[in-house]
Amino acid sequence: MFKNVYNWIDERLDITPIWRDVADHEVPEHVNPAHHFSAFVYCFGGLTFFITVIQILSGMFLTMYYVPDIINAYASVEYLQTKVAFGKIVRGMHHWGASLVIVMMFLHTMRVFFTGSYKAPREMNWIVGMLIFFVMLGLGLTGYLLPWDNKAYFATKVTLEIANSVPVMGPVLKELMQGGTIVGAETLTRFFALHVFFLPAVLLILLVGHFIMIRRQGISGPL
Repeated sequence: MFKNVYNWIDERLDITPIWRDVADHEVPEHVNPAHHFSAFVYCFGGLTFFITVIQILSGMFLTMYYVPDIINAYASVEYLQTKVAFGKIVRGMHHWGASLVIVMMFLHTMRVFFTGSYKAPREMNWIVGMLIFFVMLGLGLTGYLLPWDNKAYFATKVTLEIANSVPVMGPVLKELMQGGTIVGAETLTRFFALHVFFLPAVLLILLVGHFIMIRRQGISGPL
């Protein structure tokens, strides 16, 4: 049955060449751990993407129960952890995954730097990669406030003061993030919108560009 459905779709959209192009793409020998043990460092990027996918999927699950207002936010997280089946596990995956993805991105960035993979003709991909890094940091920052507990509240206040210390644009940046004169309902709403809608959209665009450039330029070799 699956074969019949696939053939029906393939006759109309010709999808076979698309996935064959991906499946038949030759992996360079220097990034194959079967040939070189040191090649595992070239897996950091793929592992980062894998964790990112887990973050997206677990985040989608969490949004079905999370209530983004200052009255119900903490209670909704507590309900998720204590009443929802596997809720504690999924939130734990999302919570620890947020830290792990930053660690993996850092390792991936170090690999790219020390192997000279940022050099011509891959400068644009290096820039896109750094933008992805900053978006990931933004996702971690905006997600930290969402549980609306004491730790999240005061950590966000510190973050906003750091933003306020930026020369010239500091006060404007703080007000834009805070949404008012205090850390309150507007702040939580803005952080939720950034975390769930705006930053993931930017991340998706950057990832598509990142993968297209990797596909066209190939994986750089060792120094």
